[in-house]
Amino acid sequence: MAEDAKKDQKDAKPAAGGPPAGGDAAPAKKKSMKTIGIVAAIMVVEAVGVFFVVSATAKRPESAEAHEIKGGKEADLERSVELPLLSEKFQSMQGSQVWIWDTEMVLKVKKKNEEFVTKELERQESEIKEAIATIFRKAQPSQLREPGLDTVNRQVTAYINKVLGKDGEGKERIERLMIPKCKGFSTN
Repeated sequence: MAEDAKKDQKDAKPAAGGPPAGGDAAPAKKKSMKTIGIVAAIMVVEAVGVFFVVSATAKRPESAEAHEIKGGKEADLERSVELPLLSEKFQSMQGSQVWIWDTEMVLKVKKKNEEFVTKELERQESEIKEAIATIFRKAQPSQLREPGLDTVNRQVTAYINKVLGKDGEGKERIERLMIPKCKGFSTN
């Protein structure tokens, strides 16, 4: 009886929509896997082809070397440089005491004026030192003790501007006079 039941199941027709009898499901599954594999291979070949076409026709990046910036030379000429003016000891006799002022002065000028200013300072070195010494001799003790040495700074700046004159653009050749050191010592 058990044998008859098994035989009946084999001979029975499959239900509607079910797999066909006799193992026909496996070839259909193999066929769909084969189709998926072919499509995947075509897509990979297409991707490789697109990559090579794009890389062959794309613009190559330019070298990453630094090039001179437009206006760089003009900007460099407008840059400020410091030039030593003098480093001297000046005597001041205003008031009842004699003072010695150990002084250092520096000029801040544009790079484009550096050569002219340097030559003029060398050419008129003694005359400039004498004029600045006179400014110190005439200065009041209160002017030499100012925190920013404003009075002395204005007088020396005016004198140096007179000596150096103006540049081709009509501007003063020095931007600023700096007095980084001005120490006073009483000689009494």
